[in-house]
Amino acid sequence: MRFTSDLAGVVTGVRFYKGTSNTGTHTGSLWSATGALLATATFTGETASGWQQVSFSSPVAITAGTTYIVSYHAPVGNYAANGAYFASAGTTNGQLTALSNAAAGGNGVYVYGAGGVAPTSTYNSTNYWVDVVFQ
Repeated sequence: MRFTSDLAGVVTGVRFYKGTSNTGTHTGSLWSATGALLATATFTGETASGWQQVSFSSPVAITAGTTYIVSYHAPVGNYAANGAYFASAGTTNGQLTALSNAAAGGNGVYVYGAGGVAPTSTYNSTNYWVDVVFQ
């Protein structure tokens, strides 16, 4: 998901929503808008379903008004998804905004593969229910 912040701050980790069939070892990552990896961490102690959270080993400072990408790797698929979620509007929660499809040049980004690659593909403005932990 592409997002911005109204304020400078730090991203301390990643959250994602997990259904019972979304199994395997998950990793969460923060990327620059150009695809540079800023931080990654492996989720541990996950529950069978619900919101999962992991902290980075070091917080990552982010700049107000700059676009970043947050992602997580679901090695066996079965990820949560809502199509057309970002099609007409973004979503703001506090200081963070998940950008609309138009504002982001495509949002609801994903990539297939083994992980470790910045997501750049989009399909139907889909929300994959991943978020940052921001302070």
